Amino acid sequence: MDAEQLAGFERDGFVAIEGFFDEKDAQVLLQRAKELVQQFDLNDHPKTKFSTSRDSHVGDDYFLNSGDKVRYFFEEDALDENGELVVDKAVSINKIGHALHELEPVFREFSTRARLKDVAKQLGYKRPKVLQSMVIFKNPKIGGEVPPHQDSTFLYTDPPSAVGFWFALQDCTPENGCMWFSKGSHKRHPPLKRFVRDGPNGTKFIDMVPDAALADAAAANEEYTCVPTKAGTLVLIHGQVLHKSGHNLSAKGRNIYTFHMIEGEGAVYAADNWLLPTKEMPFMDLYGV
Repeated sequence: MDAEQLAGFERDGFVAIEGFFDEKDAQVLLQRAKELVQQFDLNDHPKTKFSTSRDSHVGDDYFLNSGDKVRYFFEEDALDENGELVVDKAVSINKIGHALHELEPVFREFSTRARLKDVAKQLGYKRPKVLQSMVIFKNPKIGGEVPPHQDSTFLYTDPPSAVGFWFALQDCTPENGCMWFSKGSHKRHPPLKRFVRDGPNGTKFIDMVPDAALADAAAANEEYTCVPTKAGTLVLIHGQVLHKSGHNLSAKGRNIYTFHMIEGEGAVYAADNWLLPTKEMPFMDLYGV
């Protein structure tokens, strides 16, 4: 990341770095993701769907205990009311998560490369921790919309320190659901809400500002900039910048790989966050691998 790109990230809350990784890397990660979808057993799956809306979000055991596993989450429109697939299995999955960076060798190698450690150092991380890795598919015709949100909602630290590393494995366009950002919103808005555990098998959103409805309206009414990205692009996403993506109504996929990073020195990871480290798998110390 050069000085101009770093300045853009600090100013806008995101930066797209084209050509950060090559086509061969993208194909290797895509191929492994497709193999994982082919291999998982539908008969042992609780048919968990994924949604990012305030009123509807995953909160079952399969989701809550996925931080140290590789698990599969369906698109909202992939299953009927009886939990039966209405589309081909190969295009039914919204995402795979959330420990690909630990458990899948090709993703682990990619996620721990020296160049990514260099980016973490440029961003000022003293002891970066890697967590919540995912392949997000947004498959043709069925890939769902993601409403405006901040990543710190889901991975809150005090002070806030989350940054998303988002890798385009395919070309991302307005037609297949590329991302949109509200430039500079990380400076206008603190974390507006948090997504936390609610009892042993539940989740809920809690508001971080006095008027939650006003905050939601402000987020929805921000001016968003369309950011198409070519395969091989890394997008860095500040934890407080508002961003969203649309439905994929095209005939082309929009597959991406992503993980998140938090500061492990001087920032406290909230104990009620939905994703928690385990004794068997504490959050990855990026500089230590």
